[in-house]
Amino acid sequence: MKKLVLLGFIIMVAGILISCSTPKIEDYQGREPELVLENFFAGDLLAYGIVRDRSGKVIRYFKAVLKGSWDNGVGTLDEVFWFNDGKRETRIWTMQPAENGGYIGTAPDVKGQAHIRSSGNAVHLVYSLIVPYKDSTITLSMDDWMYQVAPGIVINETAMSKWGFNVGKVTLVIARADAAEHFQPLIQQFDVVPE
Repeated sequence: MKKLVLLGFIIMVAGILISCSTPKIEDYQGREPELVLENFFAGDLLAYGIVRDRSGKVIRYFKAVLKGSWDNGVGTLDEVFWFNDGKRETRIWTMQPAENGGYIGTAPDVKGQAHIRSSGNAVHLVYSLIVPYKDSTITLSMDDWMYQVAPGIVINETAMSKWGFNVGKVTLVIARADAAEHFQPLIQQFDVVPE
């Protein structure tokens, strides 16, 4: 019996250690297509996404328009979101170069600063977001990963937590307005028979 308890304890500890390992931005070094913030987030972009609760159930979905611009290395990203429940939200990010080669992001509904780092085809943001909740607001910890998977296309996943506990996830696809020019060549590959 003691051996079973010890084995159960070892399995539990191993599970906790495995679940605590998280990817690092350096893991994506050299991956392509390279995600360069100044290039991708310049001009007009469209996004479509879903919001899931802690159980994984989709509770909201949205569409968004993003407009990015850069001036002397400082970026501005103006975002407007339309949710299926009729609500409209806006956020204006300012991204300033940081000493570590990344960026520091600020926005009116971000508490403190967002720390933004990139490598290869990935960008990682960590920040605290103030969100409406009932008749007040709460602050959620946001762990945000973006991956450029094709020219002009980024997949974004954000884990949301409160006091270290998972409270939900946001998943969206962001497309540059000029991404459509890459669609036809991809569609034409459908009929190509592999040799």
